[in-house]
Amino acid sequence: MSLFKNKTKAIYLWLRLLNTPFWTIYNMLFIILYKELQATPLQITLTIAIKPIASLFSSYWGALIYRKPHKLITNLIFANILKYTPFLLFPFVKNIWFFIASFGFYMIFVRGTIPAWMEIIKRNIQGKAREHLFAVGSIVDYIGSAILPIAFGWILDDYTGSWRWIFFGTACIGIISTVLLWSLTVEDPVMPASTSISVKSSLLRPWKEAWILMKSRPDFAKFQVAFMLGGSALMMLMTILPMYFVDVLDLSYMEIAFAIAVCKAIGFITASPFWVKLFHKMNIYRFCSLVTLSASLFPIILILGYFHSLALYIAYFVYGMMQAGSELSWNLSGPYFAGDEDSTPYSGTNILSVGLRGCVAPFLGTLIYNTTNSLIVMIVAFALCLLATERLYTFSKLKKTA
Repeated sequence: MSLFKNKTKAIYLWLRLLNTPFWTIYNMLFIILYKELQATPLQITLTIAIKPIASLFSSYWGALIYRKPHKLITNLIFANILKYTPFLLFPFVKNIWFFIASFGFYMIFVRGTIPAWMEIIKRNIQGKAREHLFAVGSIVDYIGSAILPIAFGWILDDYTGSWRWIFFGTACIGIISTVLLWSLTVEDPVMPASTSISVKSSLLRPWKEAWILMKSRPDFAKFQVAFMLGGSALMMLMTILPMYFVDVLDLSYMEIAFAIAVCKAIGFITASPFWVKLFHKMNIYRFCSLVTLSASLFPIILILGYFHSLALYIAYFVYGMMQAGSELSWNLSGPYFAGDEDSTPYSGTNILSVGLRGCVAPFLGTLIYNTTNSLIVMIVAFALCLLATERLYTFSKLKKTA
C-alpha cells in the first residue's frame, strides 16, 4: 500500500509542478486577448464562458472510466497530450477564435481527468493523506504561480507578441510531463467483463447518471444547488474584470499579474493549512458556507478599487484564501459523498454542474454590465454568495438534526 501511496504522491506533485508555467499564462489569456488583439466584450464573455461550458464535454471523457479502473492511467495519458496540442500552433496562427477555442479545449481535459485522478487517489491513498496531498499540490501550483507571473508580466509588457511563444514553450513542458504517467499504477485495477454500449447511450449516460444520483442522494443535490449559486456569482464577475482592469483601473500586465497571481497565491498558501484542518472538523455544508462567505468579500473589496488600487491586491489575497477552501471542497466532495462507492459519478456530476452554470452566468454578467455597469455586477455577485452561504448554513443544521 505504501508503494502505491508514495508513487502516486510523487507523480501527482511533479505533474502539478510541471503544469504550473502553462497554467500561469493560460489564466492571463483573456487579458491578453483584450489588450493585444482588442477582443470585443462578447469575445471576452465567450472566453470566460467556454471555460466552464467545456465541462459539459469533459463529462464524456470522465465517463469513459466509470467502473473501469484498468483505464484510469490511459485516460490521463491521452488527455495530458491532447490538452496542450493546440497551443503549439499559437506562434503561427492569428485567428482570435482559434485562441478562444484552444482555451476551452484545454479545459475539457483538465476537468475531464478529475474523476480519474480522484478515483486513483481514493484507491491508492487513505484517510487524511488525501486532503493533505491535494492541498500540497495546490500550494505547489500557487508558489509557481506567484513567481512566474512577474517574469511573464515583464516580458509581455516589453516584447510585443511574446505571449505566443510563452504558450508554445510552456505547452512543450506540459507534454513532456506525460512521461511520468507511464509509471503510475492503481491498486486493485480489476478488469470487468466487456460490454458494448451504443453511441446514444454513451451520449446520454453522464446526464442519466447525474440525474439518478441527484434523486437518490438529496444531500448531494443540496450541495450542488449551493455551489451553483456561489460559482455563478464568481463567473459573472470574471466576465467584467478585463474591462474593469484595463478601462477603469488602467493596469499594466505587471500590475495585473501581481494581483491575480502573487496576491492570490499568498492568500491561497496562507489559508490552505487552515482549510485542511477544518475539513475534518465539520460537515461539508458548514465548511462550504465559510467558503462562500469568504467569496462574498471579493466583489465588495473590488468595488473599493474605484477609490484606491490597493483594494485590488487585497481583494485577490482574499480570493486566494477563499479558493483554497473551494478547491478542496469541490474536488474532494466526490470521495466525501461516495464513501465506499465509486466516486467517479459524483465527480462527474460536479463537472456537469460547472458546465451548466457556464451556459448562463457569464452571459448574465455581461448582460447586466451592458445595461448598467461593473458596480452592479459586483453587487449582484455579492448577493448570490450570501444566498449560497445562507443555504449551506441551513443545510448544515438540517444534517445535524437528521
